[in-house]
Amino acid sequence: MRVIFMGTPDFALAPLAEIFGRGHEIVAVYTRAPKPAGRRGLELTPSPVHAAAERYGLTIRTPKNFRDPETLAELRTLNADVAVVVAYGLILPKDVLDAPKYGCLNLHASLLPRWRGAAPIQRAIIEGDSETGIMVMRMEEGLDTGPIAMSEKLKVPPDMTAGEAHDRLTLLGADLIGRALAALAALERGALTFEPQPEQGVVYAKKIDKAEARVDFAQDSRKLHDLVRGLSPFPGAFFELDFGKGRERVKILRTALAQGKGAPGEILDETPRIACGAGALALLDVQRAGRGPVSGAEFLRGARLAPGASLSEASHAAL
Repeated sequence: MRVIFMGTPDFALAPLAEIFGRGHEIVAVYTRAPKPAGRRGLELTPSPVHAAAERYGLTIRTPKNFRDPETLAELRTLNADVAVVVAYGLILPKDVLDAPKYGCLNLHASLLPRWRGAAPIQRAIIEGDSETGIMVMRMEEGLDTGPIAMSEKLKVPPDMTAGEAHDRLTLLGADLIGRALAALAALERGALTFEPQPEQGVVYAKKIDKAEARVDFAQDSRKLHDLVRGLSPFPGAFFELDFGKGRERVKILRTALAQGKGAPGEILDETPRIACGAGALALLDVQRAGRGPVSGAEFLRGARLAPGASLSEASHAAL
């Protein structure tokens, strides 16, 4: 099939590789334009999909949007059978959605209609969902409202992080889109059918706000545990301490539920277990700004924090 691929981040790499490996003709790859990088912002860094498409020798296009008639006309000249969209990051107007022969298929990382929107993987983990998944959806103008053709479910253990779910779902999605395109190629035999989404159970996965990542130890330990794993590894839940040179963010990358009581934020032992509004959390992996991840116990030793100290305090005298 003649396929247009639209994607930008790491999540889209496995689906792109699957489509390429199955021998489909990828007539163009659309991705976000390279971004300034480096301390002075003088270097332009291509997206992960951009870099992969270059390795495959594919045609790459990076429009800012599709409002320009020339951009739309250029897309139409590709005479694509279908467009596959995976975390592209640009809004596609109706003219783009209708341009390929069979429209645009989107790989969406949730069990729609739950978690429509920008951050479905993270929101599912933060809310403690025991199950999530990935779906092939035919795109329409509404936000993730299109009919569903195929899906795969993923069990979410109570300690799985968003990063781990991300890695599992991208592989499931790659296999799913491969099977969907094979079915689409046999469309005349009715091999690919679409079902409307249920009207009940719609939940929106809004973009993660930086303020949400700040840990408030006065909250229930279960809620904080889900927040930490939902934001791990990026952007990372955090608390702040002053280590003698101003306030510094400390990311919490992994936790475990623990027993214990104390004032919220109090270090209960050298594990370290941290008291919460209800229950306690063991800090398993943390990361100070500009440093690599370390165990919670190693962090405690390096920061010269002892049981009885508080992570909820605004400052700390340790060096």
